[in-house]
Amino acid sequence: MAQLSSADHSVSPPRVSIPRRYNAAHDLIERNLRAGRGERLAFIDDRGAYTYAELARRVNRFASSLAGLGLRPEDRAMVCMLDTIDWPVAFLGAIKAGVVPVAVNTLLKPQDYEYMLRDSRARVLFVSQALLPSFEGLAGKVPTLVHTVVSAAPGAARPGHAGDFDALLAGGSDDFEPADTVADEPCFWLYSSGSTGAPKGTVHVHSSLIQTAELFARPVIGIRESDIVFSAAKLFFAYGLGNGLTFPMSVGATAVLMAERPTPEAVFLRLTGEAPQALAGLRARPTVHYGVPTLFASMLASPSFPARERLGLRVATSAGEALPARVGTTFTERTGVEILDGIGSTEMLHVFLSNRAGEVRYGTTGKPVPGYALKLLGDDGQEVDDGEVGDLYIGGPSAAAMYWNQREKTRQTFQGEWTRSGDKYVRDADGYYTYAGRSDDMLKVSGQYVSPFEVESAIASHPEVLEAAVVGAPDDDRLIKPKAYVVLKEPAKASPALAEELRSYVKDRLAPFKYPRWVEFVDELPKTATGKIQRFKLRA
Repeated sequence: MAQLSSADHSVSPPRVSIPRRYNAAHDLIERNLRAGRGERLAFIDDRGAYTYAELARRVNRFASSLAGLGLRPEDRAMVCMLDTIDWPVAFLGAIKAGVVPVAVNTLLKPQDYEYMLRDSRARVLFVSQALLPSFEGLAGKVPTLVHTVVSAAPGAARPGHAGDFDALLAGGSDDFEPADTVADEPCFWLYSSGSTGAPKGTVHVHSSLIQTAELFARPVIGIRESDIVFSAAKLFFAYGLGNGLTFPMSVGATAVLMAERPTPEAVFLRLTGEAPQALAGLRARPTVHYGVPTLFASMLASPSFPARERLGLRVATSAGEALPARVGTTFTERTGVEILDGIGSTEMLHVFLSNRAGEVRYGTTGKPVPGYALKLLGDDGQEVDDGEVGDLYIGGPSAAAMYWNQREKTRQTFQGEWTRSGDKYVRDADGYYTYAGRSDDMLKVSGQYVSPFEVESAIASHPEVLEAAVVGAPDDDRLIKPKAYVVLKEPAKASPALAEELRSYVKDRLAPFKYPRWVEFVDELPKTATGKIQRFKLRA
């Protein structure tokens, strides 16, 4: 199987040359073995640590066992697993065998999983034991699902299923030749987060993974072999997949995986290297931390936020939603580390617009990542001038091939060389882009467009506010006006007086027509598992 080659990585962007005969999993593993990194740690999870040589052995054993489950190249297999070593083994093993893994969110409901199993026609399900109750009874309801293979929790009894992940590995071979795949054929699927409706099966090809590493991880993050990375965003999420698998493996770095939910306290333990991998004598302090705005805000509000000297970070990144300026500024003041806020999507696989180290402008999403082209179009389909709001379109090599079985939505989103993001942005004279909201979230108030995110950012800068979401609501005359849902740092402080204070606070900072006519205090905002606010639920 031919290997990837690229130009001098000191130049930005590198010119990536990917041969036609190419297998993404084979490349990510073999590049490290050929470079003599077999004994370097590839992954650390809650159970232990695994070298690149051990990872290669597990992936081969997994890949060689799939034929015994009746899987053939191009068949789909669903992966619904927590972030342990078994996740990359299943994902890479399937790809190496030419089987297409369908990675799904671990926090969904049984009806969501039934929809995805039926939609993808997955023949095998790989699932963590803790998640198995959400799939009970589905095997009999989904005719294409033939096998369920269960990854047991550490120390747990055998799951009692015909399919057992450890047994599958034990029955495999240490040697396995990669499937004869090509760079442009389907490699894996991710389901869109469903923040605005039913999720869509987004089909990515073999060349997409390494493109994101070469175009974003190397020149923007500066990922290197000596890095230890930790992503609070999970591997099933496009952002987390790059952060915790593609990026470290592209250079031989080490990734720390965490199975549990990313609460601030759980994240602090990983960032300080104190648990649970410390139990095995591994005090691995991450140098790169990937988070989302909601997490960064919650971390800063926590009294457990670690002192600067307990951290080993050199850089942090944020995506999923636009990062409020106050959150970025406060994090840098507390840690001395910049957050490189950016935007990516399931459709583009990873970040295509980002701030750069030493050039961060909090409140903006930065500039285009080298290798990607961006344009902003107005309602008339023409490019807008600097300072005007427009719909964001992206051109780049990591775009998905299509949405599975959704031709009309595919044509709406993937338009020749351009991908329609569904986001609205403003570009300033210096080339920095500022988020204006989702295209379907924009409000028209008094005949003028209002960006929910602009109003949310103003509210969130108030010292009492943890986070906010703004949607349109009708007034007595049935005219649309902004309404704010606000989460306070101290919920007990909610009062009509504070609501009035917030309205006045926004009036003092934005044009008068943009202030929220109503302020409602809530305990939490509805979000996807990847941290995106589901404003459509607030509108409902």
